[in-house]
Amino acid sequence: MEKPMKFGLLVSKQHPPGVSMVERFREHIEQVRAARQAGFDLIVMGQHYLSTPFQEIQTLPSLARLAAEAGTMRVGATVLLLPLLNPVDVAEQVATMDVICEGRFICGLGLGYRDEEYEAFGVRRQERVARFQEGLQVVKRLWTEEEVTHRGRFLQLTKARMALKPVQKPHPPIWFAANNDSAVERAARLADAWVINPHAKLAVLEHQMGLYRKALQEAGKPFPAELPMIKELYVAPDRRAAIAECRPFLEAKYQAYASWGQDKALPQEDSFDLAFEELVRDRFIIGDPEDCRRELRRYADALGVNCFIFRIQWPGMEQAKVLRTIDLLAEHVIPDFES
Repeated sequence: MEKPMKFGLLVSKQHPPGVSMVERFREHIEQVRAARQAGFDLIVMGQHYLSTPFQEIQTLPSLARLAAEAGTMRVGATVLLLPLLNPVDVAEQVATMDVICEGRFICGLGLGYRDEEYEAFGVRRQERVARFQEGLQVVKRLWTEEEVTHRGRFLQLTKARMALKPVQKPHPPIWFAANNDSAVERAARLADAWVINPHAKLAVLEHQMGLYRKALQEAGKPFPAELPMIKELYVAPDRRAAIAECRPFLEAKYQAYASWGQDKALPQEDSFDLAFEELVRDRFIIGDPEDCRRELRRYADALGVNCFIFRIQWPGMEQAKVLRTIDLLAEHVIPDFES
């Protein structure tokens, strides 16, 4: 029987300079084991390059190791930055991950937004959508066709044969991260699901949900069976403690996001250059278990979300706090959504 609500853990792989990444990765393994024991349904990781001021390990090698701890949980990339990558490599790597995960891999894709990344990979920012769309076409053809000849703007293939195919047919589910209106509409046309971002306020997301539904209808597609949403979430025995404990780490993370230009992809009024109290309001879920249950219900009712993915750690946060949040979710929040 399909669960009415699914829960995932976004393993936060950005850490401060100078800390041991060997130790941090051991903590990631412990987090995945805890999430599995708690009844989570999936684990995911994002992708960035040149992530100063943070140390950041890369996505697919990390997920390949964590898959060994995931049991029957699904494993996903949310997201791979397709415009920066060779589509042949993406097709091979994702097919490999689907084999490793025994048909439980989710292929999340996104455009990216950081000038540093485009420049380092020799990609012109204004070409990112065209590269994305051409790359996606090539990836899907390599997964589903025996032989691919492609004459595109960015890639040329002649009778390319990729014998390795994904376990899932026709291919792993493709999720798109989308922050602005045009990206949301693109997700409706080209993806199996839109991954709703953790940054925008609910009013913005309700507007974008209207665009998403309209674009689905125009494309002749049904509403997807799965609607995932990433949320910044921190739970403690009481709300005051929750805010005090997570504030230094969450605040620093969003200051870095602002310096990276992450909020430029959002509507103009959704700047991250705000006092912490204003930044949190109507964006993040921070509080006691009852606060969390209430807020999750609000998003589920307003948007139709049926898969919440939680980021519960930010650079510098201690492992004990992360594991406590998983325990509190398992004991006091997740059971409320099981019927």
